[in-house]
Amino acid sequence: MSSQRDFRVLVIGAGPSGLVALKNLRQVGIDAVAVDRNSDIGGNWNIKSPHSSVYESTHLISSKGMTQFVDCPMPDEYPEYPSHREVLAYLHFYAERFELDRFVRRKTSIVSLKKGDAAWQVQLQEEGAPEKSVEAFDAVVIANGHHAEPMMPTIAGQFSGESLHAHDYKHHRQLEGKRVLVVGAGNSGCDIAVEAAIHGQSAAISMRRGYHFFPKFIRGKPADVVGDRVRRWPIPRSWQRRLSQFVVDWTIGKPQRYGLPKPEHGLFDAHPIINSQLPYYVGHGKLKVFPDVRSWDGEVVEFTDGHREAFDVVVFATGYQLVFPFIEEDLLNTHNGVPKLYLHAFHPTDDTLFVAGMIQPNSGQWQLTDLQTQIIARFLKAKQEGRQVAESFREQKRHGGVGLVSRDHFLATARHRLEVDYFDYRKTLTKIVRQFDPS
Repeated sequence: MSSQRDFRVLVIGAGPSGLVALKNLRQVGIDAVAVDRNSDIGGNWNIKSPHSSVYESTHLISSKGMTQFVDCPMPDEYPEYPSHREVLAYLHFYAERFELDRFVRRKTSIVSLKKGDAAWQVQLQEEGAPEKSVEAFDAVVIANGHHAEPMMPTIAGQFSGESLHAHDYKHHRQLEGKRVLVVGAGNSGCDIAVEAAIHGQSAAISMRRGYHFFPKFIRGKPADVVGDRVRRWPIPRSWQRRLSQFVVDWTIGKPQRYGLPKPEHGLFDAHPIINSQLPYYVGHGKLKVFPDVRSWDGEVVEFTDGHREAFDVVVFATGYQLVFPFIEEDLLNTHNGVPKLYLHAFHPTDDTLFVAGMIQPNSGQWQLTDLQTQIIARFLKAKQEGRQVAESFREQKRHGGVGLVSRDHFLATARHRLEVDYFDYRKTLTKIVRQFDPS
């Protein structure tokens, strides 16, 4: 390994996770740079990027108070659930505040990461450059996100209409005057289904199972802020769950009362659907609800209950693949398509490789990624300085397994393989950050 003076860290990506990683590394005195294949920062929140999955009407589904970085609050004039344009402007402000722009190399892609004897050998391709270049880094933080490569289901038959993934959906004009089917009932799928109910000739959603629906507001307060306060109450978790179920039933009501399928799982056993409009449009007959798709037959779609109906457009809101094309799976300790890392961030045996933001929390993500990268920065710094706390954390991540607190109660589906409970996960990360404090 190179000397402390020459120690360099590469951050892959300049979205929210990459920016906070870059900031935390540089704040502890580590020479870090970020590379991003786009022409601007912001990652998924930059709608102009060809890799972005946001659409014109996209807003945060977690409130600004539970999403914003703690050391850089969003402007007071922002609404509780900012739009993607406001989010992007905030990320630019964040980069300017911490002087990160000059450490971000834009229009630069990672071709490959290879582990050398003394450092990582990174092959990069700068847009417009005639040849690839190779640089050495002592550690790598992967923060490239997991909403860029669409996942498409395999369905028998052929559909003669237009089909697209939610990744390629950008505005409601793509649905106007058409018979629309949305396949998938995650947050994006439900948002698009509502837009289809408003702007399409007809609208339907295919749901594999029933889900619980959460409002964005409870008596004028963001629902996740209310939930955070409830989780702090010194009462048993079972009581907290019952109270939350009562509040949801009181504000929105049970899904089956609207004509939606009855959930077969508990309130917090799956990622929540933050959408009170979808039950509204189902209840008004503007949005039909069907089970899973069985097959295509021209413009006709057959569902697993035997119902057949014709559609002009099918939007697949079926999630995204978890891909890291620039690194061999073995180096990331990948099993069944998912890197098995301590707390989804820290490699169990490699002290120079990390992944930031590879989580799916039930509230805002950025504050959790901030804590992840604070630990990364503190660990690398403590390791350089030869502090005992670095060895302690090394043993912790080596023997801690995946280490996801309260993971067992989530549904065993691909959609929930990165699921973490926001409140428990935050508590765990905060405890680890404090381990590195000199006091």
